[in-house]
Amino acid sequence: MRLLSLLSLFLLGLPFVAHSTGEQLLLPLKEAIRMAVEKNLDVRAELYNPAQFEADINRNRSIYDPLLSLQTNFTDSTTASASSTTGRGNESVSFLLNSSISRLFWTGATAAINFNNGYASTNSALSMPNYWQTGLGASISQPLLKNSGREATEIAINVSRLSKFASLERFNSKLLGTVAQVRNEYYKLYSLREESEVKKVSLELARKILSDTQARVKAGVLPAMEILNAEFGAVSREKDLIDSERAVNDQVDVLKLLLQVNGMVSDLRTVDLPTRERLDTSEDEGIRRALSRPDIRELKHNLEVAELQTRVFSGKTRPELALTASASLTGLDSTYQRNLDKAFTFDYPVWSIGLNFIYPLGNSAAENDYRKSRLKTEQTALQIRSLEEGAANDVRAAIRAISTGFKQIDVTDRGRAFAEERLRAFIRKNEVGLATTKDVLDVENDLATSKSNQIKAVVDYVNALTRYWQVTGELLEREGVRVIEGDADKLYSSTR
Repeated sequence: MRLLSLLSLFLLGLPFVAHSTGEQLLLPLKEAIRMAVEKNLDVRAELYNPAQFEADINRNRSIYDPLLSLQTNFTDSTTASASSTTGRGNESVSFLLNSSISRLFWTGATAAINFNNGYASTNSALSMPNYWQTGLGASISQPLLKNSGREATEIAINVSRLSKFASLERFNSKLLGTVAQVRNEYYKLYSLREESEVKKVSLELARKILSDTQARVKAGVLPAMEILNAEFGAVSREKDLIDSERAVNDQVDVLKLLLQVNGMVSDLRTVDLPTRERLDTSEDEGIRRALSRPDIRELKHNLEVAELQTRVFSGKTRPELALTASASLTGLDSTYQRNLDKAFTFDYPVWSIGLNFIYPLGNSAAENDYRKSRLKTEQTALQIRSLEEGAANDVRAAIRAISTGFKQIDVTDRGRAFAEERLRAFIRKNEVGLATTKDVLDVENDLATSKSNQIKAVVDYVNALTRYWQVTGELLEREGVRVIEGDADKLYSSTR
C-alpha cells in the first residue's frame, strides 16, 4: 500500500519547488516576450541599422544645401619689358575679392550668384593705371541628357531611403526570429522541469522499492539477488535526475541571456502551460500571409533599389549635353564707389548662352555599370521567386507538423494511461510474488518514458504552432509586437 501511495504521486506528477539562495522569478510568456523585445542585445543592435540609414538620407539631402564660396588673392609683380628703353620693368599690383552662392536643383541644374571685385595698379602708360572692377551676375547650367531629372539627381537619397525600409524589414525579421526563439526556449524550460520532476518521482519510487525489497529479503521472502536489481534501478535513476537538473539549470541560463534578466535572479519559473487546442489552418491563407513576410519585403525593397540604379545607369550611358546661361552687370573706375555706381546703372551688361556637348569615345565604364545593375536586378528578382517558393514550402511543412503534433498528443496520452495501468498491475503481482523487482522497475521505466513522450508531444505541438506563425509572418501580430519606424528615428535624433 505504501508503494501504491508513492505511485499515485508519480502519476499525478506534482511539481516540486527548487530551493536557491538567489531570487526566483515567475515568468509569464507575455512578459518573457516583452523583455526580449525591449532588452535583447541582438534586437537592440539591429535597430541601429535603420538609424544609420536615416543619417545617410539626411546626409544625401545636403546636395541641396546652398554653397557659399569666398576667394581672395593679392599679387605684386615686377616683370621685364621688351619694349622699355629705360630699363624699367613692368610693375603691377592686383587684389581680388570674389564671392558666390550656388545651389543644386532637382532638375540637375546648378545655379549661382556671384559678386566679384578686383583692384589693379600698374606703372604702364595707361589712361587709368589704377582702377577697380566689379561684376555682379548669375549663371545656370542645366543638363539635358545625362544626369538630368529628379531621379538622377536624387539617386543617393532614394537608395538610402529604400535601404532604410529594407533594414526595417530586416529588423522585423530579427524580431520575428527572436520572439519565436523566446517561445521555444520558454517551453523547453517547461518541458525540462516536467521531465526532471518525472525523474525525481521515479527515483523516489525506486528507493521505496529498494527499501521494501531489503525488508522482504531480510524476512526470507525474496532472494538476495533482488536487492542488487533494486539498487541498480535506484542508482540509474539518481544519475538521470542529476543530468536532468543540470539541463534545467543550463536552460535557465539560456533564457536569462536571451531576456537579459537581472543578475540577481538565480532561477526562472515558467507560468504558462503549453496549449493543447487544435489550430485550424488553411494552406492558401497561410501562403498568402507568408508572401508578405519581412524577409520577402526586404528583398522587394532591394529590388526597388536595383531597378532605380538600372534606370539611372541607363541614363548615364548617354552623352552630356548642358544648356548654360549667364548674365552680369559690370563696372570699372578709379574709385570703388564710382565703380559700383557704374555697375548698377545697367550701362555695361554682359550675357551669354550656349550648349556644352561631351561625347565619350567608348564609354565602357557607364555601359558596364548599366549591365552590372541589370544583372543585379535580375538576380534579386530570382532571389525573390526562390524565397516565395521556399515560403510556400515552409507553410506546407508547418501545417503538416501541426497536424502530426496534435495526433501525437492523443497517442502519448493513451500511451501514458496504458503505462499507468500496467504499472499498477505489476506492483500487485510483485506483492504476491508473481513479478520480480526488475519487472516492476522495467515497467516503471516504461511509464517514465511514456510521461516524457507526453511532455515532448505537447511541447512539440506548441513549437509547431510557433513555427507556423513564424513562416507566415503573423507571430509578431499575435504576440502584440509592433515595429515603429519612429523608434529608429528617435535613436538617430538622440545621438549627439
